[in-house]
Amino acid sequence: MQARFDFTGRRVFVFGGTSGINLGIARAFAGAGADVAVASRSQEKVDVAVAELESLGATAAGYALDVRDADAVAAALEKHHDGAAPLDVLVSGAAGNFPAFANDMSPNGFKAVVDIDLLGTFNVLRAAYPYLAKPGASVINISAPQAFVAMPMQSHVCAAKAGVDMLTRTLALEWGAAGVRINSIAPGPIADTEGFRRLIPTEKIAEQARRSVPLNRFGSASEIGDAALFLSSDAAAYVSGVVLPVDGGWSVAGAGAAALAMSQHAHGPG
Repeated sequence: MQARFDFTGRRVFVFGGTSGINLGIARAFAGAGADVAVASRSQEKVDVAVAELESLGATAAGYALDVRDADAVAAALEKHHDGAAPLDVLVSGAAGNFPAFANDMSPNGFKAVVDIDLLGTFNVLRAAYPYLAKPGASVINISAPQAFVAMPMQSHVCAAKAGVDMLTRTLALEWGAAGVRINSIAPGPIADTEGFRRLIPTEKIAEQARRSVPLNRFGSASEIGDAALFLSSDAAAYVSGVVLPVDGGWSVAGAGAAALAMSQHAHGPG
């Protein structure tokens, strides 16, 4: 699918783009010819990701920052712009997660995930707005099925990602007049990612999870990258305010019930 989309000369910034799903998105844009910047908290991961993107032929840049720090986000965007062309694509994907029943979770644990996922998304979008190509920019927030499917041991993520999706819809209203499109992608179970390993820690649980996906397989980071390319392309020029599940049908096949069974098997009832 990537060969269908040409982003040569376009500028892309992926927050959280140094690992997992977000790195898959950065790779997809690099492979389609875009100039790609990434950001995450680890300078080491930033350096490795930039080197990989450059190996794909992209002009790449990287910044070490915490999306919870609004000033750091704003400073990185200002430095990256520095008289350059506006950003054509912005991806906000920094996220936190750990499995815990609500009764076992501290207020700080709950707050940490909400601050990274929801406040971090707000910080990124608010700071990036002056640098977006207007009209024509595409903004993609990385959501999750937890935004609309209740899951045990995920109360913090359910609350945070539901907020991300409502922020997506609200800013699609507010920024639409400027020609900026905003959408969310909600990835399902994506293999070879940190989130997958945390939530699906054993082969037995993985098999249960796989059987709960109508397509009978897990997804890949490159498939999320394909979805991001589509949503940012001219083929989706009239698509805004959408939450797009990319999950093999998982979210319509009882993901909540499947997650409950998996969590009880792994941890016992709360």
